[in-house]
Amino acid sequence: MSLRTTVGPVKLEVWHGRDPQDKHWGCPIRERWGLRAHQQMSPVLEERVAFTATLSCSYEAAAQVAGKWGCPLDDSVIHGLVQRVGSQAEGQTLERLEHWPQESQPDRRAAELALLMVDGWYARFRGPGWGKKKTKQERVQWHEIKNGVFYLHEQAGRTEGGRGVVVDKVLVRTQGDPMDLGRRLHWEAMRGGLGRAKEKLVLGDGIAWIWNLKADRWPDARELLDFWHGGEHLWGLGRACNGMDEAKARPWVEKRLHGLRHGQERRVLKEISHLKASRSQAGKEVTKEKKYFAGHAQRMNYKEIADRGWPIGSGPVESSCRQDQRRFKGPGQSWTQEGFRNLSALDQARRNNHWDELWLTA
Repeated sequence: MSLRTTVGPVKLEVWHGRDPQDKHWGCPIRERWGLRAHQQMSPVLEERVAFTATLSCSYEAAAQVAGKWGCPLDDSVIHGLVQRVGSQAEGQTLERLEHWPQESQPDRRAAELALLMVDGWYARFRGPGWGKKKTKQERVQWHEIKNGVFYLHEQAGRTEGGRGVVVDKVLVRTQGDPMDLGRRLHWEAMRGGLGRAKEKLVLGDGIAWIWNLKADRWPDARELLDFWHGGEHLWGLGRACNGMDEAKARPWVEKRLHGLRHGQERRVLKEISHLKASRSQAGKEVTKEKKYFAGHAQRMNYKEIADRGWPIGSGPVESSCRQDQRRFKGPGQSWTQEGFRNLSALDQARRNNHWDELWLTA
């Protein structure tokens, strides 16, 4: 029997044959070690390679790292390993969702604030025309990936250089259905202490599915529109009101940004509601932005939130989206639904402290 291990290839002479008790054919040492039929990597090496695959920018990069350990592997071998173990990780996730979570640190005191942040980004998938020389079908399709982040406010801090950091957070990532994201994020959040938090705050941008999800899953939580996104729309409004001239728009925008940030949101929103919109393209932009601010008026109490020491921006989930795009949106990467799901499930098992549970049965 030959095995690839973390110390290099190992060859063993082993017994195999029919079990005298139940008469099945097999290899006792493989069964004792929990090896599958024809498995050529040791469990420790498989775990290390899978872990590396979740941190590398590609399967090719993971293969290069494995080569530095003295265990050269083809990237197709790593891909196959990720598909098998990632499918198992997704199965374990679905099984967990069928049961109420046990809080991971029940002896910890109740948090003052629990934060839930949600956002989306797009990944490239193989369409029905993928690989065909001549086709009218799409070769590439873009699908939205939805990310959710949960953490307790006490877990947030700053480095010596002033950069924000979250010591312990949960990341959930799904394809498609927002309610599926909500179900998974809620489970992980309850495991992390959401149920005993004194207050809850949901932050996101202006897209409707985020607030529909919040209403469905966390109806008692407070809502806040990410300040940066609100500012971007205020800049769009300012340019539309000033002939698309950013220099002319700057004084108007900066004054109202200051008002939004420092407790004058009612005055600013009233001013916006009274803006006149012409029939020009700029006027259409003004009308669109007026609707945007009217729709989010109840989510702009930035001074009140900031005075409590709470965040007014959804930086952690924005950061998670950017980091994900480094792994899932590299040059030339086009995913299948199954391929994305399996690597994503394996990555989430690592991030959300389910890794050991996965490898106990892998």
